[in-house]
Amino acid sequence: MYAIETKGLTKVFGQHRAVDGVDLAIPAGGVYSVLGPNGAGKTTTIRMLATLLPVDGGQATVLGHDVARESGKVRERISLTGQYASLDEDLTGVENLVLIARLLGHSRSSAQRRATQLLGAFGLSEAGGRQVKTYSGGMRRRIDIATSIVNTPDLLFLDEPTTGLDPRSRNQVWDIVRALVSAGTTVLLTTQYLEEADQLADRIAVIDKGKVIAEGTPTELKTSVGSGVLQVRLRDPERRGAAAQLLGAALGAHVQLDTDPAALSVQVEDNDVVPRALAELTYSGISIADFALGQPSLDEVFLSLTGNASQPAA
Repeated sequence: MYAIETKGLTKVFGQHRAVDGVDLAIPAGGVYSVLGPNGAGKTTTIRMLATLLPVDGGQATVLGHDVARESGKVRERISLTGQYASLDEDLTGVENLVLIARLLGHSRSSAQRRATQLLGAFGLSEAGGRQVKTYSGGMRRRIDIATSIVNTPDLLFLDEPTTGLDPRSRNQVWDIVRALVSAGTTVLLTTQYLEEADQLADRIAVIDKGKVIAEGTPTELKTSVGSGVLQVRLRDPERRGAAAQLLGAALGAHVQLDTDPAALSVQVEDNDVVPRALAELTYSGISIADFALGQPSLDEVFLSLTGNASQPAA
């Protein structure tokens, strides 16, 4: 049984098809990431799967239950952490957790025990007695995720959980996700951060304009756009235009001009032709400061698939 299975999933707002026939088959266990730019349909898809929006077309099952006909059974087994912290900022961390636990049926003593346990697990014991409005962004995200697993869900939806966080806080959230998965929870993660999907996901679906345009493991997606990426940095930035023309002709591929005025990169179908291409630069008097040939990143995958560089959320 799949944790999530959709066939032709569709959502329409007026004349706009926000989700346009999405097919997914997500196995239980691990992290499955839905990757795409703003407006791609990621959050709308999540909201339909979490029974927060009605399905306009197609079918969707979550943990074996139809989201339209068995929404109550779906809700019993899932949890959702949205893009923004859903906390009462005037309450303390402990009070937020106890409140959620009581709403979920815990006794007063059980709620207090669960709150203490979660604060410790998320590294927030010392901050538990403070109002949430005094928390940093990273602390808010951790306490928000903690409220989502007061009752451990079989499936957790994480909708862009690290948007706006600094690298240290982002790494802390990643560690939490890994711990949840090791404890048996399936995680569906939406993100605009390519590195995040690369770090966490077992499989990735790339969505653009409401459609799934690619799906596979991170390695499969990377190899789909070529066997490697050649990155070159020149000694003289003034020669970059000439270098781009020579490399493009030698490799038969489009050359990408990087933000560094002396750097350029190109996707390579056949790694064996790279030495000859670099030699042509040398023969033409174009001096190379350094170069590297590596596997394509998810940035290159996204650019190749959508024609647009990925953009983090504002």
